[in-house]
Amino acid sequence: MHHYRSLLSLFSGVLLTAAGTQAFAQESPTYSRDVAPILQQKCQTCHNPEGIGPMPLMNYQQVMPFAALIQDRTSKRIMPPWNLDPTIGIQSYKNDSSLSDEQIATITAWAEAGAPQGNPADLPPLIELVSGADWQLGDQLGPPDLIIRSAPYDVIANGQDQWWTPSVPFEGLGDERFLRAAEFKPSYPLGKKVVHHGHAVLIPEGERRQVALARYGVGKSWEIFPEGTGMRVPNDGRIAWNLHYFPVGTEKPGDVVEVGLWFYPEGQQPVLETRGETMFRVDGLKGMARGQDIVIPPHGYQVLQGTHRLESPAVIHSFRPHLHMRGKLMSMEAIYPDGTKEVLSQANNYNHNWQIAYIFEDDVKPILPTGTILQFTSVFDNTANNPINPDPEQWVVFGRRGVDEMSHAWIGITYINEEQYAQAVAQRRAEQETLRLD
Repeated sequence: MHHYRSLLSLFSGVLLTAAGTQAFAQESPTYSRDVAPILQQKCQTCHNPEGIGPMPLMNYQQVMPFAALIQDRTSKRIMPPWNLDPTIGIQSYKNDSSLSDEQIATITAWAEAGAPQGNPADLPPLIELVSGADWQLGDQLGPPDLIIRSAPYDVIANGQDQWWTPSVPFEGLGDERFLRAAEFKPSYPLGKKVVHHGHAVLIPEGERRQVALARYGVGKSWEIFPEGTGMRVPNDGRIAWNLHYFPVGTEKPGDVVEVGLWFYPEGQQPVLETRGETMFRVDGLKGMARGQDIVIPPHGYQVLQGTHRLESPAVIHSFRPHLHMRGKLMSMEAIYPDGTKEVLSQANNYNHNWQIAYIFEDDVKPILPTGTILQFTSVFDNTANNPINPDPEQWVVFGRRGVDEMSHAWIGITYINEEQYAQAVAQRRAEQETLRLD
């Protein structure tokens, strides 16, 4: 009898253990219910059969072999690419592609549980992805009002950085207009892989000034100005293209880049006039030749700082650091006229492969008074700890190639007058008060 009770007790324990394991398995995240919605929202734009991601992640069969890799890259915040420090500065961005701590924990728990598929009935509805051949702003704004095109360029299969700087005639829409949005579109599909970054700048007829219609980097293809803000565009002139290509192992003959332009209606002038993205240098300031102060020793680091005083009030819409392969960090700080200091944004995990413009949400975009000092700090890492460092044995100096270095930030900025500044500050305070009362 005693032996029988022991067996019964053991058998019951096995049943309880099995039941507990089954309950745990049911509670574990599954691909269909928990992981697929995250991949759909944050990953599939690039990781689709025609995207720039190295493998599609559109269904369980495609995702399952990479479960451990996905867990590794997401837990280290390597993917999705979003290189801002989540612990300092403004944290509210219109284009935030990062994963939340909860989403990362879900993917980790799913991978560690063996990456179960779950019930396919739990899958979210399929989303319709915009083809790389289409205008990404098309759904929101319709077709562009005007399309400008570069001259063709033959991209070689293998080699170092390539530059193409053609000058192309520009004819507008018959009169001076105000630009509302612009999108930089490399050819599809191969052009998107060989164009690293570029600019389309209008030189108005008979003038020396420049109107930067569109700037591009992998991770930043379009720009929409805030409501009531636009860029004044003359009707004629020439487009100075500056295209930076990098070969990827396949020839791309006759590559042409397009830029789509969306304007405010004819005769309509927005309240604020912007310059769009403006360069704020961190290197070669105070009369020094450009980049002369960049000298990074083998297996070493360098820190550079650049300061710029605002001669009028300004609103900042976006922050886009630009360093090369040894770049590791760039911060943007505001030193206000009263001496107080605030970190506005910091890319502490910068990666030259991604040229992301971090677009502030409207309710947090910096509104800065006259006399504010914008201070930019860059950190270069020329050690073996830098995962994309091509050769830590080399001295690194200024240059256009990815293996050389640069240090500047592209800032989406609109300068305003004192009355507009007072109005903007009053509106921000009213909005904050409303939120506080709610």
